[in-house]
Amino acid sequence: MDARALENEAQSAIANASTLDELGDARVRYLGRKSELKQALRAVRDRETGMTLNAVREHLEAALATRQAELERAELDRSLSEDVVDVTLPGDAPPRGHLHLITQIRREVEDVFLGLGYRIVDGREVESTHYNFDALNFPHWHPARSRRASLFLNGDTLLRTETSPSQIRVMEEQEPPIYMISLGRVYRRDTPDATHNPIFHQVEGLAIDKGITLADLKGTLLHLMRALFGEERGMRFRTHFFPFTEPSMEPDVSCFLCEGAGCRVCKFSGWIEMGGSGMVDPSLFEFVGYDYEEYSGFAFGLGLERIAQLRHSVPDVRLLWDNDLRFVRQF
Repeated sequence: MDARALENEAQSAIANASTLDELGDARVRYLGRKSELKQALRAVRDRETGMTLNAVREHLEAALATRQAELERAELDRSLSEDVVDVTLPGDAPPRGHLHLITQIRREVEDVFLGLGYRIVDGREVESTHYNFDALNFPHWHPARSRRASLFLNGDTLLRTETSPSQIRVMEEQEPPIYMISLGRVYRRDTPDATHNPIFHQVEGLAIDKGITLADLKGTLLHLMRALFGEERGMRFRTHFFPFTEPSMEPDVSCFLCEGAGCRVCKFSGWIEMGGSGMVDPSLFEFVGYDYEEYSGFAFGLGLERIAQLRHSVPDVRLLWDNDLRFVRQF
């Protein structure tokens, strides 16, 4: 094999390579495992021939490295000159998150009552039995006091079962008039199913002033229901019992889906149960030192998850807590 002729031929091929692919072909042809040079190196039997062939190999490797650097630099120059980015073009907007459905409904409720002049109060999630039961007129035998129904931390401390304790604290702090709502998480020892969860959200309202009547309660709740479910909603009250209100009633709103004709959402009654309400029991005024002959008031409580279920036909309340983006992104 003529080593000098092979080197001249390889140097010419390397110099004439105009792309990295062509340079790669030249590398394989002249320095690859099956190239003439590699075969000759394997057959070397004397020192002089070996030194000559190794010198050719080194020259070719250096030439390949030099030419590769030249081609890469040329490619970079071409890219910088031709692949121009118009920075004035609009970019791809990154995905944005949004408020959870429960938070959306909470803010809607807050906006409604702020418009009515109510105060928003954040209560304590850890409460004493005094504020959670005693001051709300729960008798000692009431089932809600049982450890089977409530989540106690010790003998007289528990996770609040409703947001009503904040109403007692506000009544202790100030004299009437009082117009307030309290929203937040509450806790009960419930087994999770389609309509129950151990943690859920409530909004409870309280109005105390001179001359408050049942008509004021009905008008307030009707205003709220129409804001949440539509301007054509009707309302009715059914008698009930709650320890802290007398008389006590459960408000129903006319079904927003079937307009009263009857459907699966309203259980074919035309009405949807929303929560509890009533006139504040005068015995509660005794806990805070109000004169029940001078003042009267009403209170109500609604579940935010229930509002979400009814307004959006959510079949299972647990979906609101699973954080499944396929569900959350729908709202």
